[in-house]
Amino acid sequence: MMTRTKKIAIVGAGVAGMALAILATKQGHQVSLFERGSNVSFMGAGVTLWPNAMFVMQKMGLDKKVMQVGGTPCMMRQFDQNGLLQTEFDILAVNSLCNFPSVTVLRRELMSLLAGALDNLGREITFNCSITAADVMKLSQEFDLVVGADGRMNSIVRQTLYAEKATPRYHGFVNVIGVGRQQKGNFNNAIDDFRGQGERFGIVPVNNGWCYWAGAWSAPIDNERPRAHWCEELHQRFRDWPAPVQNVLLSCDSTSVNCIFVHDIDPLPFWHQGNVLMIGDAAHASLPTSGQGACQALEDAWHLTRLLKGTDDLETALQGFYQQRHIKTSAAQLVGRQFAEKIFSEQPEPLLPASTISTAELSRFWMQGLT
Repeated sequence: MMTRTKKIAIVGAGVAGMALAILATKQGHQVSLFERGSNVSFMGAGVTLWPNAMFVMQKMGLDKKVMQVGGTPCMMRQFDQNGLLQTEFDILAVNSLCNFPSVTVLRRELMSLLAGALDNLGREITFNCSITAADVMKLSQEFDLVVGADGRMNSIVRQTLYAEKATPRYHGFVNVIGVGRQQKGNFNNAIDDFRGQGERFGIVPVNNGWCYWAGAWSAPIDNERPRAHWCEELHQRFRDWPAPVQNVLLSCDSTSVNCIFVHDIDPLPFWHQGNVLMIGDAAHASLPTSGQGACQALEDAWHLTRLLKGTDDLETALQGFYQQRHIKTSAAQLVGRQFAEKIFSEQPEPLLPASTISTAELSRFWMQGLT
């Protein structure tokens, strides 16, 4: 069946917005992409593309490229703050059940790849374009479909659909993130997670000795405090932690350090009204502890274009999109919250996918709906 090509406006050039623009353009739709920033944002240190995300990267023709710039970890290990191994999880076993690799990549590399693919398709991003709620309504008259891929914190499209009823929720911990080098001789191909009481430090290897990392602890929101202070606190808090943490902190590129007060949003009862839809973090932001933020954003882009290809009835496609996606994204949100609660509660306990879920169950969950 040949469906009509559509004029699609996408608000936000993050992972979800650019992936949707690539897939929709390849399908013949006319896509316009609007971004409030002055360029593609590299905010965030790195991303783990689990097999479900690599499925979508393959559909975009970017799987080989991302593997060239990324790393392929074989193991996830969890240690206590003294460096004693608590649990380990075999990533390669899950990969083989899913038939796709897991790839770790610096965010700047992933965003450059997506932007390059758009460029090759002749699609330009309109930068410095702050969309208001009035603009969303105007776009909805000019375009067949308006998609808000405008992020978790200040999504104008979500505000348009929900007024003030769907505000991000703070979970009481700060994530200080950055990019660094692992010392020669300390290269290892495992994602390492160190946990203390109400504190955690994670190190994710990429390639050529590069890694990205995050130190997290309970803290009230404080937007007044300069970045240097958070860096200082990071070094103070983790100064007696095991050598891998010390080495990463010593080599950290201070310009890459960012401080994020971690919010998610509650699962929402709908993601569209009329021809205005939201996807990615705007629709279902999960905590970084879910490990699925970028993965679910990529899945959104693939599912949406597939449904648009299947019918000319937009309402049917958008209803179907919510029905297909919300169970999986809500599960990712819940997992993220449960992990965070266990780490940042008074009595932290060891928890990796290994300790609660089998390899087979995890691979089934990740690949659910992807064929």
